[in-house]
Amino acid sequence: MDQVVEPELLADAAQRAQRYLRGVTARRVSPDIEAVERLAELGGPLPDRATADEEVLRLLDEVGSPATMASAGGRYFGLVIGGALPVTVAANWLATAWDQNAAMRLTSPVAAQLEDIALEWLKQLFELPGSTGGAFVTGASMASFTALAAARQAILARVGWDADARGLFGAPPIRVVVGDEVHVTVLKALTLLGFGRDTLIRVPVDGQGRMQADALPALDDRTIVCIQAGNVNTGAFDPAEMICRQASAAGAWVHVDGAFGMWAACAPRRAHLTAGVPLADSWATDAHKWLNTPYDCGIALVREPEHLRRAMTASAAYLQASDQREASQLNPELSRRARAVEVWAAIRSLGRDGIADLVERTCSHASKLAERLSAAGFAVLNDVVINQVLVAGESDEATDRMIAEIQRDGTCWCGGTTWQGRRAMRVSVSSWATTDEDMEMSFDAMMRLGRAAGAVGRSPSLA
Repeated sequence: MDQVVEPELLADAAQRAQRYLRGVTARRVSPDIEAVERLAELGGPLPDRATADEEVLRLLDEVGSPATMASAGGRYFGLVIGGALPVTVAANWLATAWDQNAAMRLTSPVAAQLEDIALEWLKQLFELPGSTGGAFVTGASMASFTALAAARQAILARVGWDADARGLFGAPPIRVVVGDEVHVTVLKALTLLGFGRDTLIRVPVDGQGRMQADALPALDDRTIVCIQAGNVNTGAFDPAEMICRQASAAGAWVHVDGAFGMWAACAPRRAHLTAGVPLADSWATDAHKWLNTPYDCGIALVREPEHLRRAMTASAAYLQASDQREASQLNPELSRRARAVEVWAAIRSLGRDGIADLVERTCSHASKLAERLSAAGFAVLNDVVINQVLVAGESDEATDRMIAEIQRDGTCWCGGTTWQGRRAMRVSVSSWATTDEDMEMSFDAMMRLGRAAGAVGRSPSLA
């Protein structure tokens, strides 16, 4: 095997990727049954002999590409998945060619420098304290885990308990307060950290999923309060300022799950929703959601990075740390890819104004869709404050039929959820690639298939 990658192979890969992206807007969003069934061709017995690289790439593209979900296009509205900005795709390709291990400055000076720069820019975008430190991780699940590990370490150290040396058995108890609409990723992070779900103190929420601050229990300096900036169903924001001030007075730690909602701070017309968020002690967000970088990229942020360092530092004789920021001392991982490359590229390319436009444009698409669906007879179950829309039909059964038909049809893709006891179709407009034409096509499909499913009254022509 040649030591240098053949330029023809990389050129072939680039051409195939470009062809895929050019066609993603015209194809159905979900793969058809035949494409999924063909994936069996990628399996078979373990190969005994080598396969030509060109053949491997051809097979991956010709069999794999048709079986993808077209989330890179403008009509994928499932979960909260943003498409990848072109510059971030290109940066990702280059970073893959670099093949850097972003563990330490010694292993990759460029990865370390880009992390430093991107973190500074993120702090400015979110208006976080200048002291804030952070880590680039896989996603919001690991970002909350990382930040909450810092919270646990800080609280136990405050009462004189060295968790690194003594472990958690017999440690002073820590109370954790969450809202009834706490996201599953926060629950997962808490359980991984040893906080049992049955021990959590749950606070009731209002009709939009916002934590009711007046229902908070008495707080103290052994309490962690987890709040949301952007409910995953409604997009609603907990009253961060009221909660943070109450927690600060008691010495409690506030963690913000801002997987996508944190980015509302970048848009002048939405920034009021994040009022008080910078008063928290830690934050979790994703770049692969509303910043539209490729998967995967989550970001853990902690007001006092020393707490993060104490929770995450691992030392060994062969690890040559510098006197500058070392990512390995702030991350749960040691070896990892250079995720900050795409974050740096996105922010550098868009600038503050471009990020604000991305947020505002997708929010506007969501608002207009909600208005049109409501006028057509669908029930919109949430106040559309950012990019999330909950749509329900005349019955739960009809709503589920509509979701299934939309997913089968392939014009657009929306997921289902249950919101405060009622089934709903969940629409998340998160991609830079979504156009007015995409929204028009999607609305037409929702109307056509919603009527056919009995989710909304039939028009005379369809009766």
